[in-house]
Amino acid sequence: MATRHAPPKTTFEVSNVIQPIFTGGSVALESGARILASTLGENAVLTELNTGRRLAEIEGDGEPISTLTITPSASHLIVCSRSLTMRIYALKVSPALDAVEPTLVRTSKPHATPVVVLAVDKTSTLLATGAADGAIKIWDIVGGYVTHTVSGPSVLVSALHFFEIAATADDSAAKAKNNKKKKNLNKNREDDAAPADVPSKLRLAWGTQDGRIRIFDLHKRTTAPVYADAQRKREAHESNVQSLDYSPEQHALLSGSRDKTMTLWLWRDDAWQGTPMLRHELVESVGFLNEGRWMYSAGSGGLVRIWDATTRQEITEKHEARSEAEAIVSAVSLPQRSLLLCAQADFTLALYRVPSPADVASAGRVPMEPHRRISGTHDEILDVAYVLPDQSMMALATNSEDIRLVSASDTETQADGTQEGAYFGRDVALLKGHEDIVMSLDVDWSGCWIASGAKDNTARLWRVDPAAGSYTCYAVFTGHLESVGAVALPKVVPSEASEAYKNPLDHPPPFLLSGSQDRFVHKREIPRQAQASKAPAGLKRLAHDKDINALDVSPTGKHFASASQDKTVKIWDVQTMEVLGILRGHKRGVWTVRFAPLRTPPIQGETGGSVSGRGVILTGSGDKTIKLWSLSDYTCLRTFEGHSHNVLKVVWLHMPADEAAAKNRVQFASAGADSLVKVWDANTGEAECTLDNHEDRLWTLAVHPKTNTLVSGGSDSKVTFWRDTTAETQAAAASAALKLVEQEQQLQNYIHAGAYRDAIALALQLNHPGRLLNLFTSVVTTPTPDEGSLTGLKAVDDVLARLSDEQLFLLLLRLRDWNTNARTAPVAQRVLAALVRSYPADKLSNLSVKGARGQKSLGEVLTALKVYTERHYKRIDELVDESYLVEYTLREMDSLAPPALEERGGEGGEEGDVVMAEP
Repeated sequence: MATRHAPPKTTFEVSNVIQPIFTGGSVALESGARILASTLGENAVLTELNTGRRLAEIEGDGEPISTLTITPSASHLIVCSRSLTMRIYALKVSPALDAVEPTLVRTSKPHATPVVVLAVDKTSTLLATGAADGAIKIWDIVGGYVTHTVSGPSVLVSALHFFEIAATADDSAAKAKNNKKKKNLNKNREDDAAPADVPSKLRLAWGTQDGRIRIFDLHKRTTAPVYADAQRKREAHESNVQSLDYSPEQHALLSGSRDKTMTLWLWRDDAWQGTPMLRHELVESVGFLNEGRWMYSAGSGGLVRIWDATTRQEITEKHEARSEAEAIVSAVSLPQRSLLLCAQADFTLALYRVPSPADVASAGRVPMEPHRRISGTHDEILDVAYVLPDQSMMALATNSEDIRLVSASDTETQADGTQEGAYFGRDVALLKGHEDIVMSLDVDWSGCWIASGAKDNTARLWRVDPAAGSYTCYAVFTGHLESVGAVALPKVVPSEASEAYKNPLDHPPPFLLSGSQDRFVHKREIPRQAQASKAPAGLKRLAHDKDINALDVSPTGKHFASASQDKTVKIWDVQTMEVLGILRGHKRGVWTVRFAPLRTPPIQGETGGSVSGRGVILTGSGDKTIKLWSLSDYTCLRTFEGHSHNVLKVVWLHMPADEAAAKNRVQFASAGADSLVKVWDANTGEAECTLDNHEDRLWTLAVHPKTNTLVSGGSDSKVTFWRDTTAETQAAAASAALKLVEQEQQLQNYIHAGAYRDAIALALQLNHPGRLLNLFTSVVTTPTPDEGSLTGLKAVDDVLARLSDEQLFLLLLRLRDWNTNARTAPVAQRVLAALVRSYPADKLSNLSVKGARGQKSLGEVLTALKVYTERHYKRIDELVDESYLVEYTLREMDSLAPPALEERGGEGGEEGDVVMAEP
């Protein structure tokens, strides 16, 4: 008889996730520039800067983080939140930086108002906290106690900076301070003395929201003001002091403020004398570079500029201010690594390399562009598409006017030939040109040409050439009166001998389709040369009664489909732009449409007939259903139900190369507003598997044309890559089944040979309770038991005395089940008695039990054994009591029974008559 094999189970696993690491707030780097600490809502995230790998995520306390920092030595992470708490974590960093283990060592309430700024000294021992009410405290990080309290005006502290002044300057400063009266000094002493190891040259500079700058001497506990005009006591700035830095080589102080000035302060005549440098933007960060010879500034203009500290001249190339989204809100400088990390208003982290003095000497003015960008969050993912012939990049439409290109390869090399920062999910480039949010994307057969539609009522065609570092807009298409929500390109693959196949970068697609909220569909002929201005208008048709949500071109390039909010899908002729058929049946708007690939085998409909795979199309709707349609008569072949909310995207999966397998495995995937991805069998109408790794609606879904890797993205800002593991799962299942057969045969051999030790161990491993019970039954009821054995055979006693915790717990589970049945209870009691005599009580009550319930589960098993054992003993006692009654009854019956016949017979052996006496 032939064995009927079940179809292989379809499985997918998460292979990679591009997820947010920064959503605004504070960022910090340790001195080695390896670990990035950033704010992610209420949580803090530690990321390896070079590989983008998430090292740890520290859960928040329910309130937004107000500020955070990491010590230069990466020994501690300090997190402050709006709940007024400060949490200090000790960080255990693995030698290979594979992971970071944070341990909460202290939680405190440092101030009566939220802490808004933090600073750590270069030795990673002292922490300064500045609060919204103007209070400043200095803490010993390891000890957790306050070493200094600095009082000042009740104005928000906006900048803090530890520094150690140069020796000559310190002597001069000390001389000046000694000439002043102590009663005029603004100092505050703590009850506890300052630590003896605090250097006498250590200072803390701070700036406030009202433009003041003060310097605190930690050894003498004195405060000195920094005035722009000492005689008039005019404060250093007129607005928030956002950044402070100190150069020991130049003994100079640098401050940046939102009053659009950066001021260089030099120690002259026993006072700080400042030279303001006027700017045309709000200054958010300043610092010294090149041993104090240079200064940098960054702010609302989105530019990083470098200045010569001696001549006060800018040495970077001049550029126009960038958009508000690219405004720099904070920066972290690591001079020893020649690195600047800037946080932008759009949550992008931009890394800048500081030019060398030789570059400045040879070029005069040097460009200052970020050499690498890290998207803190991709915001809402509206559409994704694989790019390039090898699908090594992904294009993302992310609720922004820019299209982001990210790496989809682990082995990618950057344009400069280095591997630094070349990791999966890294930002490769930005396609800039649209003036409003990009809503839809599509690529041609080669992946070198990207079409986009946006809310600025335009569609664009982009040429992507990463080898040359070229990402340009090839053509702009106008004509729509409202947002372009759908675009489509033909995907007809040219012949391998053609020039278009060999060099796709020089052969753009023949046409582009666009659909809009204005209900029109436009077909644009793509020019053979790049258009500096807008491309000429093409054919257009009024296609639907409501918004057009999706477009798709057939694999042959002769037809296209349009899906609309008017609940219909229309099939069009590409050449004539005439409607060939209308698909009606959905009860709500249709969000997605997709033609079947060329090699799709025949598909069976609900009525039993089959239709050529080339003649079908999929649609997904707001009515929570997916429908499969025949293009020959425009009827619905099958309806797929399973999503609990709108179906927003459908894609066909890659067909297996094996024709026999392809006939039975025609699959597609869908993504919905229920945050789930489902994989369906087109022939059976059943969902093969459901994939869940998102917390919000999924707007888009893409599939790798060769590996079947699914890519899902949605409103939770995550992009999940699902690897098809069907073949691996099938191979593993076959291997496990074969191994199980072999083990079962081995078990039979052990039982037949009387090898009880091996048989019991294998039966426990296979989890065969029936065979284990038969095995113990044969041992307990053996006709020739070993003398002194607890179970009947000493070999079995030895096995029971050497069980692992897992085996012992599993055996207790089986004994619990057997003990509930009066027929199998004797065997269970015999084995249980052997276990009780083989192990101490604390061993049985403290087994290492896996699982979430742990000891609770073990306690339930032992309790059940106790309860049923007591019940068995009670039943036996009742049987004993009943046996006494039976014995008594038999005795009484013997006394009342008539004498034997020979005893009652008369003389001569004749039986006499029995006469009842009268009462």
